[in-house]
Amino acid sequence: MWFGPIEAGDTRRFIANGYVHVIAQPRGSAKSEGHYGHEDTDHYDLIEWITQQQWSNGKVGMVGISGFAGEQWRAAAQGHPALKAIFPYDACSAYGGMFGFRDFNPGGVLHSFPYLLDVFSTVHESRGRPAELPAAEEELWRQAMRNPDFKQYINLYNILTQKGQRTFIMYLMMTHPWEPDDTVARAEEIFKKIKIPFYTGSGAYAYTYKLHWLGAQHYFQNVDAPKKLLFTGPAHLERPFHQYHDEIIRWYDHWLKGQDTGIMNEPPVRYWLMGANEWRTGAEWPLPETQWTKFYLSHWDGLTTAPPRPATEVGAAAREPDVFTQMPLTRTTKVERLRYMTEPLPHDVTVAGPITLTLYAAIDQEDTNWIVALKDVGPDVSVRTAREGERDVPATLPERELTRGWLKASYRALDEKRSKPWEPFHKLTRDAISAVKPGEVIEYQIQILATANQFKAGHRICLDITSMDVPTGTGAMTNVEYIPYHVCSSKIVTHRVYRDAERPSHLLLPIIPESGNHRQT
Repeated sequence: MWFGPIEAGDTRRFIANGYVHVIAQPRGSAKSEGHYGHEDTDHYDLIEWITQQQWSNGKVGMVGISGFAGEQWRAAAQGHPALKAIFPYDACSAYGGMFGFRDFNPGGVLHSFPYLLDVFSTVHESRGRPAELPAAEEELWRQAMRNPDFKQYINLYNILTQKGQRTFIMYLMMTHPWEPDDTVARAEEIFKKIKIPFYTGSGAYAYTYKLHWLGAQHYFQNVDAPKKLLFTGPAHLERPFHQYHDEIIRWYDHWLKGQDTGIMNEPPVRYWLMGANEWRTGAEWPLPETQWTKFYLSHWDGLTTAPPRPATEVGAAAREPDVFTQMPLTRTTKVERLRYMTEPLPHDVTVAGPITLTLYAAIDQEDTNWIVALKDVGPDVSVRTAREGERDVPATLPERELTRGWLKASYRALDEKRSKPWEPFHKLTRDAISAVKPGEVIEYQIQILATANQFKAGHRICLDITSMDVPTGTGAMTNVEYIPYHVCSSKIVTHRVYRDAERPSHLLLPIIPESGNHRQT
């Protein structure tokens, strides 16, 4: 797999604790025969082989991160009786396979992660001469080749020219930029097949990966089995993977050795609360004690819990939108934005859980990307007065990005049955894609990936609304492959955001009352 055995865990640690550590690779890895994706029973067969070895006691668990985590869900669904539990951390997608469109490209906004992963030499693929495609695939390929948005990114466009012979996941995202019709129904059937205990999770760094954190939450919320969820801090896991092995061994000493480690007596959810920099626990995710609170976009770049007053009280000018115009990457690397912030907070405010932005907006083109970021800004010890230099919020305040959300405007259609106030569930299928009528004010529900942060007194809660991001390096490279840039519009787009009483754009934040929190030492 991508990182070979260095994502499979610490072999010496496992052996020292009385376990045999078997590291398997899927078909097509390195120079092996076959193709990845053609191994729907290989997991079952491997577990069967393990149980036949003289060193085996017939009880099997699985461990590993990222791709090694995604394979655990596949094995669990195959149902070998010897597989007793799994520990899939950095979980991969829950809908549509390990790299399913929904969890990998939330809101339908494509990104460059598969390309960056390949270029950084962590993926090895068998490549041949581009072959003739079936007629339907040929037409999709030609449509992708004509897409002016793709043409901005010559590195991605070159992948298209090779017709799937390299960076196939990126190629598939560009030629099939939607979720297949039966994906959600099939995933919900797979959820029912998973009966064994699992311990999943990811970290605050994973909102840029998207699939790891979303996948962990979706499996945790949808699979009915003994389960635990771990949401760690912003520090990325090291390779070789060695973190959290105390917890992994406690988990397997319980499920494979029958020892009373106490792990199932603890709350099922444990998360790292940034800002407070401490562990907290919970009974469910989202946390049952959550107070869902609306923060309204307001005048003068404000963000407030007070709803907008009606126009009859404040005048017609209150109905005027806030506006930004974004030129494409072929013209600029400057990212335009609207910014909304609370006043400095009078006391600590804890936010933990998924987030939604309801946005009433109009654009002057048929499509755009909404890219929104939640930030912790401050501390702000400045004052606002009429004196020169004290009229505006200082531009030099420290700021820390916590999470982001994405929505391609043409992918805005909601699955009302599966949507929740705190997590909109977009249809994302090909027939649900609908161009925007320029100038029409539309209500968008934008999923912002869950976070856990305590905004300290004197800090500000900040929301940035943009439509573009850019590579941080040169030659289409970026500083870190798991913080990818996105495929943005090739057109100049003007965005108008409304925030009046009839069109009350707002954030829905999961506020956790400090009186009821569960600290863990």
